[in-house]
Amino acid sequence: MSRIKEKFAELSAKKEKALIAYIMVGYPNENATISAVRGLIKGGADIIELGFPFSDPLADGPIIQNASTVSLDNGTKLNKFFNIVKKIRKETDIPLILMTYTNILYHKGYSKFIVEAKNAGIDGFILPDMSIEESKEYLASAKNAADTIFLISPNTTKSRIERITKLSSGFLYLVAVYGTTGVKIGIQNYTLNAIKEVKKITKGKLPVGVGFGVSTPEDVKKYIKAGADAVIVGSAFLKLIEKTPQNKLESSIATFTKSLKRQTVQT
Repeated sequence: MSRIKEKFAELSAKKEKALIAYIMVGYPNENATISAVRGLIKGGADIIELGFPFSDPLADGPIIQNASTVSLDNGTKLNKFFNIVKKIRKETDIPLILMTYTNILYHKGYSKFIVEAKNAGIDGFILPDMSIEESKEYLASAKNAADTIFLISPNTTKSRIERITKLSSGFLYLVAVYGTTGVKIGIQNYTLNAIKEVKKITKGKLPVGVGFGVSTPEDVKKYIKAGADAVIVGSAFLKLIEKTPQNKLESSIATFTKSLKRQTVQT
């Protein structure tokens, strides 16, 4: 059983849902990444998504796009990224997910990339632009090595959700809004309805996580109440990283994380 599956099983036994936190590795520098990860762990995050920067992050809004650009400008290459992951892994067994774009893996070769990522300590992948129609080689390379987390949206058809669920492992990622990450338009009824419908389709076989536009404890609470098994927060952490001095970053991240995590405990 993967670390991600073990985490969901552990949380289920405690009647908790998962808080998944996203940060961009190398933003604004390596030391900030390590401090932010320590703050996330101290604050009670259950799973951490580590973004690897890409020159054309089509699913990401301006906040993550900026973080990606800064990270690339700082020289965040794959070797540096994996070295940072290894440093994190020495400190914690928390599940780590690599979020990037398909071309990064394709360019290096799926099998080679996934072996290297697994050896560094990565437990799963989120590739927003990976379609199930083009995923055969990716899935074969990841089998028994890492979880493959696919995305769906509120307007994905039932038949397609069923297909995607069969190919996904770890959890299913439901995009909360029509658009890119970091867009704050408030919680929409179509998203709350989508959570309920997706849960009916997955029938408990795969946890359902909700992300994009989630930024407050109130957001987390509403999505958990609607039935989400996990809530993913990203841009809000990057905003906090941007405005917080390095020497206060770990404690600030920990405090904010605690406020989010509290909403995942079922009473």
